[in-house]
Amino acid sequence: MSTLRVALVQLYGRPTKQECIANAISQIRQAKDRGARLIILPECFNSPYSTAEFGRHAEEIPRGETSQALAKVAAELGVYLVGGTYPEREGTRLYNTCPVFGPKGELLCKYRKLHLFDMDIPGQCTFQESAALTAGDRLATFSIGSLKIGLGICWDKRFPELAACYRQLGCDMMIFPSAFDPYTGPLHWDLLGRARALDNQMFVALVSPARDPTTEYVAYGYSLMCDPWGRVLCRAKEEQELLITDIDLKMCGEIKQQIPILRQKRGDIYELKAMK
Repeated sequence: MSTLRVALVQLYGRPTKQECIANAISQIRQAKDRGARLIILPECFNSPYSTAEFGRHAEEIPRGETSQALAKVAAELGVYLVGGTYPEREGTRLYNTCPVFGPKGELLCKYRKLHLFDMDIPGQCTFQESAALTAGDRLATFSIGSLKIGLGICWDKRFPELAACYRQLGCDMMIFPSAFDPYTGPLHWDLLGRARALDNQMFVALVSPARDPTTEYVAYGYSLMCDPWGRVLCRAKEEQELLITDIDLKMCGEIKQQIPILRQKRGDIYELKAMK
């Protein structure tokens, strides 16, 4: 496998969870029709992005309604499906969780957001995920052929150590479903995606909900894919949009050979290690 066709699915929210799921599945089918093998949904695609709503929309993974629908369509179409994120309930705790389903509908892994979005820029954006959610405590990866892929969620991409740990685990791609805010978006969105890609010589996908100014929390939009050179391969605008891009997997080995920073890290001076 020298190339991989990837779909970034930027979605509008819908009035009910069932309508959100139906909208996502319609776009997943279109992505498959256009040849995508890996399909990525945005953060919190089946629920309003609101601490008051997370509990009402939460479900068990993989037994819940959303998971079952995504597993079914992944198996039907034979694709790898990154289910964006949606609120997960386990006992009394809620998580912001990204599940990944394989081409047989199997749950390959799930990732719970490690760094919760607690930000306060007065007059611009204030949000406190920790008021409703519990932070995850481990990394998650899956593979498509020889391509190993790591998962993060939105706020996680502000922490370069996380992507660096995935790089140590052998990942050549990172996926961040991300409901970024429209104030810091113009300042940091492209910069963070390109920086994580360049720092770690990997592909980086940022997949956002579409922008809807009528909602309590307004997402930035502009889903994008960066290559290991830190270049933006494709970028959406603000509305619902399906991005399709082919990534050249040979580039990963070539750039590591040409610019061998990963071999030149000074383990005798500094060290980074994933604990689990």
